[in-house]
Amino acid sequence: MAAQSLPFGSSLPYGEFLVNGLKNDPPLLENDPTVGYKLNHTMLRIRDPEKSFHFYITLMGMRTVFAFNIGPVNAYYLGYPKTPEHRADLKKFGQETVDVLRQTEGLIELVHIKGSENQPDGYYKNGNEPPDLGYGHLGFTVPDVSSALERLKMHGVEVVKDLGEETTLDSIKVSKWENDLGVGVEVMGTETELHPTFKSILQNIAFIRDPNAGI
Repeated sequence: MAAQSLPFGSSLPYGEFLVNGLKNDPPLLENDPTVGYKLNHTMLRIRDPEKSFHFYITLMGMRTVFAFNIGPVNAYYLGYPKTPEHRADLKKFGQETVDVLRQTEGLIELVHIKGSENQPDGYYKNGNEPPDLGYGHLGFTVPDVSSALERLKMHGVEVVKDLGEETTLDSIKVSKWENDLGVGVEVMGTETELHPTFKSILQNIAFIRDPNAGI
């Protein structure tokens, strides 16, 4: 008997880590029109390129694939050199990545709209502050979270949630503003309470703040 397919919006069972979710995605056949689609990049607006370069290049280890002055906007694409050869030869990294740019995954596009640097703080929103909610965060993996955090702290990067810190609604950016509207409310002892497995997982995750984009 075939497993019953559940609708996309079905409720998730509380506290279960579900590989493949509810297993209700349609099969992805070799002749599917989306075969070959890739998540190529995420775009962030920035007001101070030098501050962003310090964060993403100097502190986070990314390198510039290409930059393009297109008139009212400067665009910078950054990525991680993945081989010893590319790490040793950034010119080769840039050219060979550009050569397969449409097939590349995991890039960040930093966009500086000229004149935005003259606007007041708060001109760009980070997606985590009410009422301008939406965008959440970028996820980086590192070999050693503790040493990475200590290094970032030494360079003045703000740690929003430290390693081992207790997980709260605020940790996952559910705001009081939303709670006051009845959104994302946690009631202890019910299935709305943050699950202990998730809280344990998040203790091994830290959040830091992009000093320029506020993310």
